[in-house]
Amino acid sequence: MRFPSRETVDRVRKEYPVGTRVALVKMDDCQAPPLGTKGTVDGVDDTGSLLMSWDNGSGLNVVYGEDIVRKLDPVKVTCYMQTEDWEDRADAVAFYEEAEAGCDPNSHECQRYSTILSQLLLGKKECADE
Repeated sequence: MRFPSRETVDRVRKEYPVGTRVALVKMDDCQAPPLGTKGTVDGVDDTGSLLMSWDNGSGLNVVYGEDIVRKLDPVKVTCYMQTEDWEDRADAVAFYEEAEAGCDPNSHECQRYSTILSQLLLGKKECADE
């Protein structure tokens, strides 16, 4: 295995500081957490691998150049005057897409969901139904 340069390791450390939340995309290891498992970065070692604390209790590292994670994108959504912190925008988008699809398109409720969904898709960090 070829190790990354010092500059690459420094870049990985800047991109994934301690406390960064991620979701597993790919890991070829028989002991890997299930795909989609979320976890917290505890650090980056000298090989560029992410030292992890997975939410399911696993501590298996993310090997630089082999495994793939994506950073979670937290977002705050206010609907019907109730605010919810979503750990990942993708989860909020999926929820509001399903909610919008399941309501009467002419209803005020559907308009609320559509407004939030539009804001989520535009990348806003805080979204509201009005």
